[in-house]
Amino acid sequence: MNNNESIRKAKNFDELLDIKYGKIGTEKRDAFEEKAQYFVINEILKEARREAKMTQEQLAEKVGTKKSYISRLENGKCDIQLSTLYRIFEYGLGKRINLLIG
Repeated sequence: MNNNESIRKAKNFDELLDIKYGKIGTEKRDAFEEKAQYFVINEILKEARREAKMTQEQLAEKVGTKKSYISRLENGKCDIQLSTLYRIFEYGLGKRINLLIG
């Protein structure tokens, strides 16, 4: 059975991920999961900024960074330190962050 056939026969999203990226714990799957988490954070940041009716420039000024940095974060073009993430969400956007490590 080729990969396309396997994908069509997947019964749920977890099986699809296993077929496409490997089982949890494999290097390829771990890389995918990491990228997926960054994507989620980027999308949450964009949505929270829009809900706050702030431009990237306004948010950058409020947290002491540059608009280009906020833009790169929102577009997944750079990594973010946890301290910066907290500063942007809690101070800049008035959102509370809860960190869960599993």
